[in-house]
Amino acid sequence: MTLIARRRRVRPAAAGAAGPKPRAGTKRRRRKPDPIKAWVKRLDRTRPGLVTFVLEGLADRYGHPSWDRRLDPTSELVLTILTQNSADVNAEHAFVALRAAYPSDRPSEHHIPGPGWGGAGLPDGVPPDWALVDAAPLEELVEVIRPGGLPNGKAKGIKAALRAIHEARGDYSLEFLGEMTALEARNWLTAINGVGVKTASVVLLFSFGLPLMPVDRHVERVALRVGLIPPKATADEAHEVFLALLEPDEMLEAHVNLIQHGRSICHARNPAHELCPLIDRCRFVNPKAP
Repeated sequence: MTLIARRRRVRPAAAGAAGPKPRAGTKRRRRKPDPIKAWVKRLDRTRPGLVTFVLEGLADRYGHPSWDRRLDPTSELVLTILTQNSADVNAEHAFVALRAAYPSDRPSEHHIPGPGWGGAGLPDGVPPDWALVDAAPLEELVEVIRPGGLPNGKAKGIKAALRAIHEARGDYSLEFLGEMTALEARNWLTAINGVGVKTASVVLLFSFGLPLMPVDRHVERVALRVGLIPPKATADEAHEVFLALLEPDEMLEAHVNLIQHGRSICHARNPAHELCPLIDRCRFVNPKAP
């Protein structure tokens, strides 16, 4: 008898009929709890009001930033790539160099970005001609953006991103992302090789005001010390925790103020505890803080 012949035939169950019953003595496997939801519930139970305390304490010190578009989304993406592992002011110098080396004439896309969140802020101007940037020899682009630091990897990342956008859309515009939901747009961007969750979240938050919470090293440091995110959370998990903790209209303020706090008071070394508005509930200062 062949293997096929030995198989039992199972007739399809009638519509609405119950499925096969588990054997006696066996237990159904429970679904693993969602660690993000579990953390949010735990925080609400053991440290009630912590999120509100943090947001209000930071707002009292740094104010309530409001959303206002700084750059078109493609420029925001390239500038964000330039900021990776570099000071914001150096990234701004590199972006200005891109404008000068690959000029475009698009008055309708004129940037009036105002002060930056971290650097000195970009001067007014139009975005670079992205087709010229895409077509530029890699070695040439490396030299243009050298002021931003780590130019070899960043030049490759910029060219890869521009090429992916052009192949998918036929041009270099990302304006269509504003018509998507926040997570749909984030997924589209992170499908580009080299574009991570943080970079995509920055682009979408600042270009469209979409409710996403970018987690950089300053945000992560402050959140870990206060206890907003789990101690062993990965960078991607931290993004999801914040999406579960915050209301959509709280994300821009939380992102900007946490960065401000990490830069001005909650330093990686020698934080200025005496100036911190969060000290009463900071578990870096007091492991048993409420």
